[in-house]
Amino acid sequence: MADQDLAGKAGEHFAAGCNCAQAVLRCFAEPYGLDAGTALRLATGFGVGMGRGGACGAVSGAVMVLGLAGGGGGPGGAAAKAATYARAREFYDRFLERHGSLVCRDLMELDPSTPDGLEQARREGRFTARCGRFVDDAVAIVASMIESLPPRA
Repeated sequence: MADQDLAGKAGEHFAAGCNCAQAVLRCFAEPYGLDAGTALRLATGFGVGMGRGGACGAVSGAVMVLGLAGGGGGPGGAAAKAATYARAREFYDRFLERHGSLVCRDLMELDPSTPDGLEQARREGRFTARCGRFVDDAVAIVASMIESLPPRA
């Protein structure tokens, strides 16, 4: 699937009620053997900057995808882990170049982990206006990165 198609699919998931991390992970789950329901449950706690305004959920979802695509499977996977860490750093750099931060509260320009910040974000439509763009960009970046990886065994 083309990067633009994937970003569109992520936008659909986000608009349907998935959080940012869920929307990103859901786009890539099934090709890597992770069913949609498991992907959604796995990513639930990563939305809204892990629920605390910290690391952007779209970024967290993208790093989960990088792990699915090329991560190590356990203690013997040191080389795969190192390669995944390097890909994560590349992703961070590319996302930072586009958005200037990896942190939800910076990207949102408020702290959604507080009741007042969350209410303001909802009232002003910031999740819709901002997070959809972060989700789309995270999907496009990670899709371009994993297309060059060898198929998983």
